[in-house]
Amino acid sequence: MGRRSPAHICLLLSLPLMVLLGLSLQQQGGIAQSVQALLFPALDNVDELLLHFAWWPRFTIALLAGGGLALAGVLMQQVLRNPLASPTTLGVASGANLALMVATLLAPGVLAIGGEWIALLGGAAAMGLVFALSWRRGLAPIAVVLAGLVVNLYLGALSTALLLFNHETLAGLLIWGAGSLAQNGWDGVASLAPRLAICGLAAWLLLRPLAVLELDDASAKSLGISLKHLRFAGLGLAVFITGSVVSVVGIIGFIGLAAPNIVRMAGARTLRARLLWSTLLGAVLLATTDLLLQRFSGMVATLIPTGAVTGALGAPLLMWLIPRLKLQGDRPPQASGVVITRHAAPHRLATGLLLALVAAMVVGHLVGQGANGWSIIAPTNWGVIEWRFPRVMAAAASGLMLAIAGTILQRLSANPMASPEVLGISGGCAIALILGIYLLPAPSNAMLVAIGTLGALATLLVLVALNRKSGFVPERLLLSGVAISALFDAVRSVLLAGGDPRGQQVIAWLAGSTYYVDVGSALLVGSIAAGLALVSLPFTRWLDIMPLGTATARSLGIGLNRARLALLLLVALLTACATLVVGPLSFIGLLAPHMARLMGFSRARQHLVGAALIGMLLMVLADWVGRQIMFPYEIPAGLVASLIGGAYFMWGLRRL
Repeated sequence: MGRRSPAHICLLLSLPLMVLLGLSLQQQGGIAQSVQALLFPALDNVDELLLHFAWWPRFTIALLAGGGLALAGVLMQQVLRNPLASPTTLGVASGANLALMVATLLAPGVLAIGGEWIALLGGAAAMGLVFALSWRRGLAPIAVVLAGLVVNLYLGALSTALLLFNHETLAGLLIWGAGSLAQNGWDGVASLAPRLAICGLAAWLLLRPLAVLELDDASAKSLGISLKHLRFAGLGLAVFITGSVVSVVGIIGFIGLAAPNIVRMAGARTLRARLLWSTLLGAVLLATTDLLLQRFSGMVATLIPTGAVTGALGAPLLMWLIPRLKLQGDRPPQASGVVITRHAAPHRLATGLLLALVAAMVVGHLVGQGANGWSIIAPTNWGVIEWRFPRVMAAAASGLMLAIAGTILQRLSANPMASPEVLGISGGCAIALILGIYLLPAPSNAMLVAIGTLGALATLLVLVALNRKSGFVPERLLLSGVAISALFDAVRSVLLAGGDPRGQQVIAWLAGSTYYVDVGSALLVGSIAAGLALVSLPFTRWLDIMPLGTATARSLGIGLNRARLALLLLVALLTACATLVVGPLSFIGLLAPHMARLMGFSRARQHLVGAALIGMLLMVLADWVGRQIMFPYEIPAGLVASLIGGAYFMWGLRRL
């Protein structure tokens, strides 16, 4: 940003706000009348009442929420010494949102006490979980952000489960949870303004102690500072600010990340300067985005929440920041911290997994609940089998494809935490598929597979572009998934908040339901999965050699660029086909390859076969459990797998 100061940047970015504000007020009847409606509205004038009770409160709440989130972002970044920390990337906003959803369903009367307190508890619980996952790594910046990523994904899966079973009750929360600034009075402003004023004063009083955190721990302790209490105070204040904002306007994405980083890059070096200018810039950014959205919202037939738009704008910003920020904790690709032993008889182990898979498929077809309780049907009872067969087949096929895709990614990047779900490949594929469903009149399955493959391949190309110069450092590669997942969340929020009748079907698909699969589709998906699995086997030599390093691979005659492109294209096709069946989030692509390694499948061919069997077994069991555990209601297979896989991911991250 050259030699410009933070003040110049804030002034420069305020100019669009002033222009939009003037145009909006002129459209409302003139600046003078709008100001009069703010101060002394005429009770018999509908336009002035709308200005006084809707437009002005919305503009004010945008300024307050933007400033509050930016302030929380500065506090989190200062305490964690992490320029990528923010209320959204650390899972605080998702925790607050989930807590409010649970309270709405189970104890709506508690909300009368104050929604911000419920949101505070949810945000604090999410932050505590992030701390627990990254504690062994000394709260290293990348470890904290990765923990925030998985907590975000896991809490999102839980929110999807609640939304799926309580769609009518929580329909209003779809818009609010996506970050809606719409107001019908001054209650939100009256609730948020005093809390933010107190928090701002508290942050100012903590200014000098928090500035000590710029030193290393040893130097700070030598000054007699209790780092534990200081970090608790700083993060507690940030969580309270986030909870207060979320309870009023829902989740607003990336303001807490964008504003502090913009003023830092503009030259704000001291904490005092970052607190001041970030708060002002956050207010300007959110208010500008909202005014711009209001101005052009009439061009589309659906309601677009402001929070989703800020998330969509913030995701490219995060992608741009990742290669440029010097992040502590970067390390070259290396093997998992878990000791891997080679199984003495991998073929015998694979046979055992195959028998377990056959048994699980038999149970999935023949055992279940009905009107008279549990029963075992005869294999010749086609009236029931024809309903169960497509679901079992689709679950097994998707598990097979995700497991192979995850295995290729883990061996290609030498990163045991890589998978299509975590790297955002499934999210990119889902964005393309959702847009295809909504924009095309009647897309066929073949067309959707092609669209999904292009989306997954585009995501892979973005990952390669962002991480090529850094040498594909595993944790930085995973961090790119944060941005892509955020973009997916923004697109999903915009589409689901619009009230389109296809939204419920999209929610079920996003959760990974096999309910809509018929016999023909199941046979097609199974054939594609088997074909792609066979195609992947000739690549095992590359997958054995490439983790040994660039020099070794080239000395053995492997063209790395050609090999990587072919493998990434195969991953994109596998991910697209699987995502079309079970949605974008199941964690099978992470769980199956890692479990195969732990069992002793070390060579690439053995690893692929073992992971494929485990992936199919897990998805078949997840589909059966989801159909039976809440009978006659059901939990989609992808959602069951994501809850199990997300817990496993947390365990794996905790052990790194």
